[in-house]
Amino acid sequence: MMNIANLGQFVIDGNEPGVIENVNLLVAGKADPITIINEGLLSGMNVVGEKFKSGEMFVPEVLMAARAMNAGMDIVKPLIADNDMPSLGTIVIGTVKGDLHDIGKNLVVMMLESAGFKVIDLGIDAKVEQFVAAVKENDADIIGMSAMLTTTMTYMQEVIKACEAEGLDVQYLVGGAPLSPGYSEKIGAIYAADASGAVDTAKKLVGDSVMKEVMFA
Repeated sequence: MMNIANLGQFVIDGNEPGVIENVNLLVAGKADPITIINEGLLSGMNVVGEKFKSGEMFVPEVLMAARAMNAGMDIVKPLIADNDMPSLGTIVIGTVKGDLHDIGKNLVVMMLESAGFKVIDLGIDAKVEQFVAAVKENDADIIGMSAMLTTTMTYMQEVIKACEAEGLDVQYLVGGAPLSPGYSEKIGAIYAADASGAVDTAKKLVGDSVMKEVMFA
């Protein structure tokens, strides 16, 4: 019988077959699915996030760990009612209209999910209407926007204005190569320089009722 702490280590190692085998063993042993997630899968990814932030792990290793964690999640999720799934909050994220870059966004999505957020990924070339509809449909807490081109980053402000016109109570988190903290503040968003920063900022936003607007990459 595998213990849950060992499961976390399999996640850290990016050992997908090990995660699958041991989640199945834990499930067969009647371990609580929420405990498997919190104390095994997510705790392992929390370590990965810290190691990535400190430079001890790099993007390929983080991606392997995230894939391993998601393989375990796929086994456990069907055993849990949707309203029982642990979640820090809901984030709608996308690379904005006219921009087809998504490597950075995809890493942010993986790390947000690993941290315990529900993420609605609109993909690339995401339009105002998609952001607005997704926020309404999912009662989202945060909109995350990414842009890699100076010609597309101005579209972020259009998304914010549209959400404000709809009266949506959502915060904005942004990121991408051409962005800066100053520009982000100017359009009413909060800037995240990298994936780890995006996760830390998102956690602060959902726990901070004073902060009103955020965005990310």
